[in-house]
Amino acid sequence: MQNVLSVFDIFAEISVCYNAMIDLHTHTLFSDGVLLPAELVQRAAHAGYRAIALTDHMDMSNIDFIIPRIVEAAKALSEHSPVQVIPGAELTHLPLTMIAEHVAKARKLGARIVIVHGETIAEPVIAGTNRAGIEAQADILSHPGLISIEDAALAQKKGVALEITARKGHSLTNGHVAKVAMATGAAMVINTDCHGPEDLISRERAAVILRAAGIPEESIETVFMNSQKFADNNQEELDA
Repeated sequence: MQNVLSVFDIFAEISVCYNAMIDLHTHTLFSDGVLLPAELVQRAAHAGYRAIALTDHMDMSNIDFIIPRIVEAAKALSEHSPVQVIPGAELTHLPLTMIAEHVAKARKLGARIVIVHGETIAEPVIAGTNRAGIEAQADILSHPGLISIEDAALAQKKGVALEITARKGHSLTNGHVAKVAMATGAAMVINTDCHGPEDLISRERAAVILRAAGIPEESIETVFMNSQKFADNNQEELDA
C-alpha cells in the first residue's frame, strides 16, 4: 500500500526543513578549504543542513577559473542532494578600487552570493574594505571587524548583510558587529566560514553564538530568516 503523508507529517517535514542550518559562507579546495564541493555538501547534508553557499576566496587571478566550476558543481549537487547548493564567491584582499568591478564580474559569471572579505582584526585587511564592499552592494560583508557605525548605517541603506561568524579569530568582534547592526537596523546573518568538516555547526549552535554576541532572544529568529531569504531568492532564480 502506498504511503500517504498526513497533514501533520507534512508540517513536521516543513518544520524540520526550516529549522535546519543555512550557511552562506564556506570554502572548498578551490581556495583554502580542505574538501571537494561534493564532500562538503555531503557532510553538510549529514549535519542536517538545508542550504549551503560555496564561496571560495577569489581575486583577479582566479575568479574566471573558479566561479564557472562552482556553478556547475552547485547545479549538479543540488539535483542529487537534500541540501540546496548556492554558487558564490568571497572577494578577498582586493585593492579598494577593484572591489566594485569584481562584485559585478562575480555576478556576471554566475555567483548568486557575493561576499566581500571584511576588515577582520585577525588579518591585515586594507582599511576601507568594509566601505568599498558596502558601496559595491555585495550581498554580505563577512567578519567586518570593528566596523564603524557609519558603515553599518550604509550597509542598512544598501541592503548589505553583516556577518556574525562562528570562525575563531574572526568571531572576536561578533559583539561589536551585533551592537552596531542593531543600532542601525543593518541585517545580520550567521555563517561558519567553513574550511573543513569540523567547522560545520547545527542551527542550535548558531543560536548559541548569536546569544553570545549579545543578540536578544527575540531577534535571533530574524537573523536566521535573513539567511532564509538568500536561500529563497536563489531558489526563485533557479525556478524562473
